[in-house]
Amino acid sequence: MEYLLTTESLTKQYGRHKAVNHVNLYVRQGDIYGLIGRNGAGKTTLLKMLSGLSAPTSGSFTLFGASGRKAAPYMSRIGTLIEAPGVYPNLSAYENLKLKVLALGVRKKGEIEDLLQIVGLEDAGGKKVKHFSVGMKQRLGIALALVGSPDLVILDEPINGLDPQGIAEVRETLSKLNRERGITLIVSSHILEELSKIATRYGILHDGVLLQELDREELLAKCGERMELKTDNAREACVLLENMGITNFKVVDKDTIHIFERLQDGGEIAACLANHHVKILGLTVQNEALEDYYLNLTGGAKHV
Repeated sequence: MEYLLTTESLTKQYGRHKAVNHVNLYVRQGDIYGLIGRNGAGKTTLLKMLSGLSAPTSGSFTLFGASGRKAAPYMSRIGTLIEAPGVYPNLSAYENLKLKVLALGVRKKGEIEDLLQIVGLEDAGGKKVKHFSVGMKQRLGIALALVGSPDLVILDEPINGLDPQGIAEVRETLSKLNRERGITLIVSSHILEELSKIATRYGILHDGVLLQELDREELLAKCGERMELKTDNAREACVLLENMGITNFKVVDKDTIHIFERLQDGGEIAACLANHHVKILGLTVQNEALEDYYLNLTGGAKHV
């Protein structure tokens, strides 16, 4: 498996506080990697280190197979949008992009027109940025990150503060970049439901610690439909389930079992347990929302 970017115990410490704490992260070529975490989880600090904007306190990362000083030449293949786009409000979108093109020494003919078309601003290229909506500014920020045709684009909260239409526009832009141009993306957000619509891989960051890394399919499986069985004898209930040929289940606690197969056989399961004098306290089919899964993993709503 080819990884475009990996980190090893990457840490950023301010005084006694570890904003990023020994993070091991793996991004594959072609991923849309969704970095999930509440405000203050360490997302921006982590992305600044990956972008070369901040030096780690300890740990390291490998970029395009190179690490340490050997990775330095590859930093030019990364485009970034960290926090708010750095734009000149009295200049047009075209003029802002022209400044970036000149600064990077890009000589590709039609580069600016191409970038405006990619992000859907081809009809607003001559409009001053101070008259842009928040969503238009974010799309211009993405265009600025794309100058020089980077292989990896790092975007920090690109949908933060957008209205539903702006979110949809940015989401479509990112999907298009990945699908049509093969650009690998790392996108941070505290809105799991939105990232779930485009991301192919996820890292869940909480208090500077990477709690989980999982593919889209793994995340959906964890949040998929299940039967929740509550009983006063989980051990005996497990034996009976296995006798029925049900093996895809998980004991959550001493009273609760989650069953992930034969969800239509609730009546048969209830009858089997009753015949063996195992008391049923509850038997329901549930579907956990992605947001609920995240809250449960990070300790509840108080952390959002």
